Amino acid sequence: MTNWKTIIACISATAFFAPMAAQAEIGSTLAGVKERGALSCTGHNGSYLGLAEVDDKGNWQGFDIDLCKAMATAIFGTHEGHLNIQPTSWAQRWPSIQSGELDIIIKSSGWTFSRDTDIGMQFSRPYLMASINYMASADTGAESAADLDGGTLCVQTGTTTERNAVEHAAANGYDIEVVPFEKTEEAKAAFLSGRCDAYIEWDLQLAVMRATEIENPDDFVILPDSLSAEPVAMVVRQGDDNWVDIANWLLSALMIAEKSGVTSANVDEMKANPPTPSVAKLLGATPGFGGQLGLEDDWAYNVIKTHGNYSEIWERNLGNGSPYGLARNVNGLIRDGGIMFPLVLD
Repeated sequence: MTNWKTIIACISATAFFAPMAAQAEIGSTLAGVKERGALSCTGHNGSYLGLAEVDDKGNWQGFDIDLCKAMATAIFGTHEGHLNIQPTSWAQRWPSIQSGELDIIIKSSGWTFSRDTDIGMQFSRPYLMASINYMASADTGAESAADLDGGTLCVQTGTTTERNAVEHAAANGYDIEVVPFEKTEEAKAAFLSGRCDAYIEWDLQLAVMRATEIENPDDFVILPDSLSAEPVAMVVRQGDDNWVDIANWLLSALMIAEKSGVTSANVDEMKANPPTPSVAKLLGATPGFGGQLGLEDDWAYNVIKTHGNYSEIWERNLGNGSPYGLARNVNGLIRDGGIMFPLVLD
């Protein structure tokens, strides 16, 4: 006679373990990248200083480019020979990833509702916040937005940045007179000529402007107040959870390393003598941080050894090691007064 209890138990066990097995499977994007032997990344089609630019030897560099390199390194152990940077226009980036020409977009792409729902994109956690800030003339002595009380602001009229300034001033109890211009170029030129005390833009664009368009950069200061911020994330196709998991844990690994004091210079020492169980797992000294993603357990070690932690990548491309000298501010870790944080590695 058939033992139905045994059969039911077997079916139940299969149902229980099937989802676990599915979670451990390599996603189709990762499998395709491995089979091809290279990651197709970015979406930049020209110079976007600080994020993607070409040096005098024709090599791509920048914050976004380093994240592409880090992604390829996580998969292959090195990005050398395993990364294709694909120049793509702003409009063409979505069709390029939908068609499979790109595996991932890392191109200053804001996470919006319509992009998330209408065009079939899936976003990683933000890798930076596009922070809207004031730049002020150093002569004003301003160290914060409140110090602009009673001053003037050059701005393109009818823009979200104008609204950001008005709302921030009202919410924080200072008065600033908006001086409107029809075009951004007109507002910028008026500010640089001394017509206004301040100018408003994405802090990165302000840093680039200060470094490349101003004869004496020290004559201007980017104030630390973030008036508004748009989340900028990696973009992938919907339907491959494994692939977006890899993107999220790559970003977290860079932030875990920064938080734990793991750098490209000391990563070998940290792996040999991990100060915490989390660091041991991060660097592959103990197993458990690779197989579930379809990667090797030492993938984060390879990334940090080659490219550094989040802070190192920032400083090299945007911060004090770059021509732009952009402070982290809102993009700092929570412990440092920013809003960035790593996921928990347990």
